[in-house]
Amino acid sequence: MSWKTNIQVRDLDPDQKLELTCTQCGHVHYLTPEIILRAPERGFLYLDEIERESICRARGCRGAVRLALVRNKDTSAFVGGLA
Repeated sequence: MSWKTNIQVRDLDPDQKLELTCTQCGHVHYLTPEIILRAPERGFLYLDEIERESICRARGCRGAVRLALVRNKDTSAFVGGLA
């Protein structure tokens, strides 16, 4: 079990991006939930299913892709001290 099997497309924020990286050529492209949800029934797919169905969009490649979530917000530094 990984985090991809626990998150459905409908659970993502509308402005969340999914980064798809080709495992063969390294080409990167991005998806948003809006693009995936053009077909309403696809909202119930888990991210591992999206990763399995997706292919590389680079010309002539069509390789398998690896999915990653792109963070929406900047990370903040730890503000605190040892007490």
